[in-house]
Amino acid sequence: MNCKQATRLLSEQMERPLSAKEIIALRVHTAMCVGCRRFGIQMKDLRDISKGYVNGENNNPEK
Repeated sequence: MNCKQATRLLSEQMERPLSAKEIIALRVHTAMCVGCRRFGIQMKDLRDISKGYVNGENNNPEK
């Protein structure tokens, strides 16, 4: 698996369950590739922030 395939799967896992083969390949790649590992963390953080905003968990004191 290359970085392009890994980042595609990291994005897709937000919208659909990955197959066992995809999960294993992604885990192996991200174990070796710090760039893709960081991308995965950033994707998760963005998803969590977006969900929090939608659910009204905005910690902005001005509102």
